[in-house]
Amino acid sequence: MDASGPVPPTVTRATGPSPAGLVSGHVKAEETARPLSVFDMFRVGIGPSSSHTVGPMKAALAFVSGLDEAGERPQHLRIEFFGSLGATGRGHSSDRAVLLGLAGYEPDTVPADVVRSIVEDVERTGFLTLRSGTTVAFTMSDIVFNPSVVLPYHVNAMTITAHMSSRSYARTYYSVGGGFVMEDRSADPNEPDVIALATADAVETHATAAPYPFSTATGLLALCEDHNLSIAQLVRANEEAAHDRDTVNNYLDLIRTTMAECIEAGCSTEGVLPGGLNVSRRAATLYRRLGGRASSVAEGDAWAGTSDDPLRAMDWVNLFALAVNEENAAGHRVVTAPTNGAAGVIPAVLGYLHKFCPEGRNDPIGVSRDFLLAATAIGAIIKTNASIAGAEVGCQGEVGSASAMAAAGLAQAFGGTARQVENAAEIAMEHSLGLTCDPIGGLVQIPCIERNAIAAVKAINAARMAMWGDGRHTVPLDAAIETMWQTGKDMLSKYKETSAGGLAVNVVEC
Repeated sequence: MDASGPVPPTVTRATGPSPAGLVSGHVKAEETARPLSVFDMFRVGIGPSSSHTVGPMKAALAFVSGLDEAGERPQHLRIEFFGSLGATGRGHSSDRAVLLGLAGYEPDTVPADVVRSIVEDVERTGFLTLRSGTTVAFTMSDIVFNPSVVLPYHVNAMTITAHMSSRSYARTYYSVGGGFVMEDRSADPNEPDVIALATADAVETHATAAPYPFSTATGLLALCEDHNLSIAQLVRANEEAAHDRDTVNNYLDLIRTTMAECIEAGCSTEGVLPGGLNVSRRAATLYRRLGGRASSVAEGDAWAGTSDDPLRAMDWVNLFALAVNEENAAGHRVVTAPTNGAAGVIPAVLGYLHKFCPEGRNDPIGVSRDFLLAATAIGAIIKTNASIAGAEVGCQGEVGSASAMAAAGLAQAFGGTARQVENAAEIAMEHSLGLTCDPIGGLVQIPCIERNAIAAVKAINAARMAMWGDGRHTVPLDAAIETMWQTGKDMLSKYKETSAGGLAVNVVEC
């Protein structure tokens, strides 16, 4: 098997530090010149899962682009999903994602009509048109789900094999969480030789030294105190060492507006979510009951229907999270933050900030940027020292991480000190420990959608609790993150995105 085939123009093999290398643990934090970037932490893609949808889609695009550049014309393709990808890949639309990648589409730009139609087109015609325009005979039975086989490098594994007239070409990929992908260059998966797939920009960024590198919360706080910087200011300085200010601001604004548009879409769409559980969308009905206006999500106006009910803001936070995660469950466009399964937490807390807090209403753009920058710092520390993959550590690594990031962002927006921001993140993470990932039917619907709403409210409470104090607290964020990692390692695999335990087996599918 050729181990050095090319990858697509937008993707390169990162021989040095890279986002995927840091997330997977293949590259140690001390080996890189900078922490993970806001461009790594928040990315636009399609649902329902960053690890089970976005990652396989990127892997398939890398594979077929390698075939194209080598001039290969396959006669037959076979895809195998292993471990967690094999267990919940159907419910997470991994099969559809691979078809989209092989057809040459990327998660952030694939047209919605293509997402909806590609499986039906393949089933109807018996053919798949690859990125190059080559048509290959293909049926959905050429995609095999094998949950009982777990490859040694990572629980989220997939192998794509192309059969040509005279030889076969195969690659194994590992989707390590958040849409990051590692490629195995070895012919034997039991002796993996992995390398990260990354965009050329990400490789260049991570080769650029940050003025304030950190890999732990302790290190981050020390830098903030030594240089008299807030966490948002410190992260911005790191970002602007690799990108100019306008580029950074434009990306932060893109993330904010994409999140708002996702809420709007969820608030205006009714019906039943796909997948067979017959889960009805609730956001649109709740939106009407709260007296919402179709244009108010992306505007800075106070929400209609806020009333004198002291808990009415909580209803809106729940709405924001439900709206985003219903869109994610439908396979629509969301922001990975830090995963797709947890995509509703940060938008919901941002919505609370914008619509119910004077800080958000007085400076919606500036405060959103600081929120996302502070959230980036916390997410980077979690990704570097533990995991955000439900298949590795359960939902504590997905929704728990998102809640910690959102709490930090909100405390930053409230004008919190670096220690108060770290305290907010620690409170949210500490009280997410042990959270399992047990989606019914392998779908990112029950309990995932409501779980985002609960985590968003938790993040708001954590931020407010942190602002009551001066930042001094007993449990450091680093200890909470290490505990999450240890808990995830001890957690039985049936509770880690396999749908083999918990609610997934104790609730009868509709």
